[in-house]
Amino acid sequence: MKTLLILLSILAALSIVGWLGLQIKPKSFAPFAGMPSETKTIPLPANLPAPVERFYKTVYGDSIPVSDTVVIKGRSRISPFGFKMPARFLFVHNAGKDYRHYIEATWFGLPVMKVNERYLDGRSHFAIPVVGTVDNDASTNQGANLAVWAEAAWFPSIWVTDPRVRWGAVDENTALLFVPFEDKVENFVMRFNPETGLLDSMEAMRFRDSGPDAKKILWITRSIEGKTIDGSVLSAVGTAAWLDQGIPWATFTREEVKYNVDVKDYIRQQGN
Repeated sequence: MKTLLILLSILAALSIVGWLGLQIKPKSFAPFAGMPSETKTIPLPANLPAPVERFYKTVYGDSIPVSDTVVIKGRSRISPFGFKMPARFLFVHNAGKDYRHYIEATWFGLPVMKVNERYLDGRSHFAIPVVGTVDNDASTNQGANLAVWAEAAWFPSIWVTDPRVRWGAVDENTALLFVPFEDKVENFVMRFNPETGLLDSMEAMRFRDSGPDAKKILWITRSIEGKTIDGSVLSAVGTAAWLDQGIPWATFTREEVKYNVDVKDYIRQQGN
C-alpha cells in the first residue's frame, strides 16, 4: 500500500508539472527580416455580391491594397495529440500561389515538436513528427491549396486582386468564393456577420489525410471577434476545425504581419 501511494504521488506530481509546462506561452519569433516595398492599390471592383462589397468597404474602403507576399507571425494553441499545446508560428505566403508554415509546439516555453509544411509550385510537403513526411500527395495538395486561400482571411485583398478568383452570390450574408486548383476550381462558403459586415467563417470540403483512400471532410475556419490587428478591423484570432471533431484543433493569434517583403529564399528553405 505504501509503495502504491508513493507511485500515485509521483504520477500526480508529474501530471502537475506536465500541466504547468503547457500553460507557459513561448516567446514570439523574431521579426522577419526585410523591408516592405511600396504597396499599390486598385479600385474596389464593381458587381461584387452585396455582402462581399460591404465586407471590402468595411475593411479597406474603396481602395484595395495589392499584397504579393505576406509574412505572418504569432502564437497559437494546437492539438496534435488530443490535448492543447502552446506554440508559435511563422507563415509565409507568395499570395495566391505558395506558402511555408513553420510551427514550434512548446513545453515550458521550449520547443518539443517542430512542424515544417510547404506548398510550392503546386506540390505539398509535410514533415510532422510522429505523422511522418508526406510529399506531393494528391490529397494533401488539395488541402494545402485550400490553406493558401483560407489563410488570406488575414489579407483578404487577394480575393479581389487575383484575376483567377471569382465570387458568387447566395444571400444577404453569404457568398461563394471560387479559387483555382490545378485545372479545376474549388469553392468556399463565406459567411459574413450581419451586424459588422466582417467575415465570420469559411467552409470547404478538404482532404484531411493523405493516400488514395482519403475522403473529404467539411473544414471550417472562423474569425473570432475581439482582438484586432493594429490599424485594421480584421480579427487577429482564427480557428480551424473539422466537422467530425466538433471543436477546433487549432487557434492562431496573429501578432505581426508584413506585406510585400522578399520571401523567395525563405519560402524554399529546408529545415528551420
